[in-house]
Amino acid sequence: MLYDFSFQNPTRIHFGKSALNKLPQELNEYGPNVLLVYGKASIKKIGLYDQVMDILKACNKNVVELAGINANPRYTQLLEGARLVRDHKIDLILAVGGGSVIDCAKGIACAAYAEGDVWQRYYVNQESVTNQVVPVGSILTMAGTGSEMNSGSVITNEAENLKIGRVYPLALVTPRFSILNPEYTYSVPKYQMVSGIFDVFSHLMEQYFSGNDECTSDYLLEGLMLSLISASRKALIDPKDYEARSNIMWCATMGLNKILAVSKTQDWEVHMIEHQLGAYTDCAHGIGLAIISPAYYRYIFRDGLHKFVRYAKHIWGVEDHGQGDEAIALEGIARLEAFIQELGIPATLREVGATEEMLPLIANSTELGGGYKQLNQDDILIILKTCF
Repeated sequence: MLYDFSFQNPTRIHFGKSALNKLPQELNEYGPNVLLVYGKASIKKIGLYDQVMDILKACNKNVVELAGINANPRYTQLLEGARLVRDHKIDLILAVGGGSVIDCAKGIACAAYAEGDVWQRYYVNQESVTNQVVPVGSILTMAGTGSEMNSGSVITNEAENLKIGRVYPLALVTPRFSILNPEYTYSVPKYQMVSGIFDVFSHLMEQYFSGNDECTSDYLLEGLMLSLISASRKALIDPKDYEARSNIMWCATMGLNKILAVSKTQDWEVHMIEHQLGAYTDCAHGIGLAIISPAYYRYIFRDGLHKFVRYAKHIWGVEDHGQGDEAIALEGIARLEAFIQELGIPATLREVGATEEMLPLIANSTELGGGYKQLNQDDILIILKTCF
C-alpha cells in the first residue's frame, strides 16, 4: 500500500429479506416531511410501493412523490425535485429504486438550496457545495451502480448532450441508510440485470487496472471479480437464486463504496467514454460499458502489461505455456469478451443506437484521463470506431 489514505463511509446498511423492517427506526431520525423518489412502474408491480407507503404513514410522515425518474436521470428531473424540496420543506429524501433513482436523489439534495446555475456550478465546474443539503436514504431494487453506499451522482443534461458524474463529499449526500433486499431484484428484466452486472464488473476493473505495486486492494478486487462471475452465471440460470442475487448485490455495494480504491490510482476512462455515449443514445450504462471495454483494453494493455497478464491468469485462468506476456494478456481480454457474450450483451455501438456521425461528437465531448495510458480525443475516436 504505497499511497497514504483516509477512509470513512457513513452509510448504515440493512441487508437481507427482513431489511425493510428497519425502515421505521430510520425514519424516526428525521422530521415529518419526506420526498419519495422512484422510477416508473416497477416498485408498484412488486408491491414495494405499498409497503413503503404503509410504513411512512404509520410513522406519521407527510409524503410528497417524485415519480418517473429515467434510467439516465435528467437534469430537468433534478430541478423538479429541488423545487419540491423547497416548496414542502422536505426533511428526508427517500430514494426507492436502482442507482439512477438514488443518483438523482443526491443531486436533488445538493441542488434544492443552491443559488445560481446548479448544472454549471456542481457538475460542469465541480464547485464545492456550501449550501444546506437534505439527508438521503435509499431502498435498493437493482444492483449495479453502488450508489446506495457512495456519494456519486451521474446526471444527463439533454439540452447540452452531456452526461456528467459528480462525486460529492461523503458527508454530504452518501445515503444515511440503505435497505438492501436481494429479493427486490428478482423482477428486474434480464437486460437490466446483465447491465447492472457488467456495471459492477467495470467498476472493479477501473480500479484494478492501475498501479505497479503489490496492493492489498488488488487482491480484494480479484476476489470480488471471481465472486461476481460465479454468481452471475448462477443468476442467468435461475434469476431467483437468492444466494446468487445476494452476492451480486453485495459485490455491487462493495465495488464502489471506496474501500477498494484506497491506495489505488485508478482509471475510469471507460466510464467517461460511456457517459457521453449515454448522453447521445440513452443506452443502459452497463451495456455501453460492456461494448467499449474490450476495445479499450486492447488499445491500452501494452502500457500495463504486467497487470493484464495477472488479470488473465488470476481471473480467467489463462495458463502460461511460453506463449509470451502479450498473448496471455490478449487471451484474458478475449475471455472477458466471451463473458460479455455469455451475459447476452450486444457487441456493437450500432446495436444501442449510435450512428457513425455521433462518434466524433462523443469523442470530442468525452472527459480525458486514463490509467496506464493517457488518452486524447483521437484515441477515443479510434476506440469508438473499433466498437462500431
